Amino acid sequence: MSSASSPSDDALARERAHLAASRAALRAMREDVEALDIRDVTANWVNAEVLGRQIDERIKALADLSDTPLFFGRLDFLHAPGADRPENAQGAERARDAEPAEDVEDAEDGRPGAGAVDRRFYIGRRHVHDADGDPMVIDWRAPVSQAFYRGSRKDPMDIGLRRRFGYTGGELTAYEDEHLTDPAEAETTSRLLQQEIEKPRVGPMRDIVATIQPEQDEIVRAGLGGTVCVQGGPGTGKTAVGLHRVAYLLYAYRDRLARTGTLVVGPNRSFLHYIEQVLPALGELEVKQATVDDLVAHVEVRGVDEPATALLKGDVRMAEVLRRAVRSHVTLPDEAVVVVRGSRRWRVPAYELEEIVQELLARDIRYGAAREALPQRIAHAVLVRMEQSGEAPDDRVQDAVARNAAVKAAVKAIWPPVDPAKLVLRLLSDPEFLAAQSEGVLDEDERKLLLWTRPARSVRSAKWSAADAVLIDEAADLVRRTPSLGHVVLDEAQDLSPMQYRAVGRRCTTGSATVLGDLAQGTTPWATRTWEEALRHLGKPDGVIEELTAGFRVPTDVITYASRLLPHIAPGLTPVASVRENPGFFEIRRVDAAEAVVAACGELLRNEGSVGLIAADARVPVLAEALAAAGVGYLSPGEETTVSTRLTLVPASLAKGLEYDYVVLDEPAAVVDGEPDERTGLRRLYVALTRAVSGLLVTHTAPLPPHLA
Repeated sequence: MSSASSPSDDALARERAHLAASRAALRAMREDVEALDIRDVTANWVNAEVLGRQIDERIKALADLSDTPLFFGRLDFLHAPGADRPENAQGAERARDAEPAEDVEDAEDGRPGAGAVDRRFYIGRRHVHDADGDPMVIDWRAPVSQAFYRGSRKDPMDIGLRRRFGYTGGELTAYEDEHLTDPAEAETTSRLLQQEIEKPRVGPMRDIVATIQPEQDEIVRAGLGGTVCVQGGPGTGKTAVGLHRVAYLLYAYRDRLARTGTLVVGPNRSFLHYIEQVLPALGELEVKQATVDDLVAHVEVRGVDEPATALLKGDVRMAEVLRRAVRSHVTLPDEAVVVVRGSRRWRVPAYELEEIVQELLARDIRYGAAREALPQRIAHAVLVRMEQSGEAPDDRVQDAVARNAAVKAAVKAIWPPVDPAKLVLRLLSDPEFLAAQSEGVLDEDERKLLLWTRPARSVRSAKWSAADAVLIDEAADLVRRTPSLGHVVLDEAQDLSPMQYRAVGRRCTTGSATVLGDLAQGTTPWATRTWEEALRHLGKPDGVIEELTAGFRVPTDVITYASRLLPHIAPGLTPVASVRENPGFFEIRRVDAAEAVVAACGELLRNEGSVGLIAADARVPVLAEALAAAGVGYLSPGEETTVSTRLTLVPASLAKGLEYDYVVLDEPAAVVDGEPDERTGLRRLYVALTRAVSGLLVTHTAPLPPHLA
């Protein structure tokens, strides 16, 4: 393997020349789009507006980020892979991604195939072609790029040479070669790869296209048809895998997902701010992001449930209670419907109406759909009588009968409209109604937990909780089907209740999902026990469960220390094995005041990279006051886009999913004591301990939890 620090000057100059030419080609692609004149190609202003918006999005997607490498690798194949084409290619541009890149020979390589023009591919974040349409950079998602991630000495995948590039800022400064088919070359760890993995981070999460590992690549490139669940401990890259999987699916199935849509669901707004730049950096601008609370925002949430009440409201049994409550509005008819048309009166007797209602109930279709079908069924019964009397009514007559006042009155009495929020309000306020709908499902003590001590008079005045909003969403789906997306990524899924899983699952009933999480990091009373159970609640029982156990982000000493908690919080779960060469900085320090914690932050700020001060939520105001007194500026989670301020003060409840180069963890015992039970507290502590990428400093005044001994 060539040295990453002393590459051939001639070869490096040629690679830099290709980088400059590729950037110029990308700039020309952007200018071509900017110069498009659509004044004479659209039929009306609506089409012009849509096309104009698409052009604007294309211009943004072609932006050249000066500090982001345009390509990060090169493949020289032994034989030209001319038969490869992007799976399900949606246009000439991506079809060309499988074509060879133009380049000059590298005389110093001296290996079979190393200088063959028709066998060389530069792998980067997006496709770039020259003025003739020949690709200069291949999209990392193209099938031909797969060999960059999965090629090995055991299975070279016809690779003669794999070259990785090193960058400083946006400048190409090094390269490193692997000759996978050369038995004389010893297998070593890529230093450039290791440096990229361990690179200090400031600001939001960045993409990992240059460092995707074979086991991660298999998940990223899994097809659209199935649901994938990824169990991954801290630092295994599960979030990055999920985001890159979205980018891959949008590449391989763009037309289908353009129609059906994609969505990334995260645990909170801070987390979404942290990851929001990853997909745009990969050229994907249209993926929506939301929390579960955003998805079910039917009412304003102003209340907070006690843990036991929230646990019960999240129980899957509530789905049956709501189903019964919705269907309870149907009343079997006890009198006939008489329709007057001209001089004739047409009568549908009560027993026949009951048969129609029972048949609709038996079909178990949405309440609203059945309500819309009922007047047509009654009208059909009238038309049968008309035909029997010798008339020849058509569809227009049936529609007119369905709109008849008598029919509309009967429908209103038999199958009245249901407002989901009012339905849930009644369940939580009316003891008799709740008892009737939950008989045999909930016991008396559970009903008492659900009932409000001060019933609200209206939907608007009610102090709804987050769990109530999920119940309303369930009721809304029982009335009217929730539109389905093509693919949903659900991150930090271990913290969802069964009813929340159902809310997300409704958004992908006809699509697929990527579920990401770590059972050891579940910090809610309803935290997921098994992924099989979670997939059932999501409506994807056939989903495939994958496990990532190689840790790329958390240093060895840190993850080893944090793993002491695993027997207490997730017995049987495979500990993360760090693959980092640098063991990282790790220290436990006894302090006597908050000022000493601030001083520890100052020490770590002397290093390159970001610093996160993580503390129990109750300790945050004390530390904020100490930071202000010392004149130390800090951010809140989700504000890390401000590069000039590298310290973030993080409540432990918001730390999940975030990463910082260095972490100061304040008072571990307070993190544990801040939760309603010890198990949840230890899981919260496990999360806090594993947010560090380069080093962890634990400060404490009180004794450490004995589980860390």
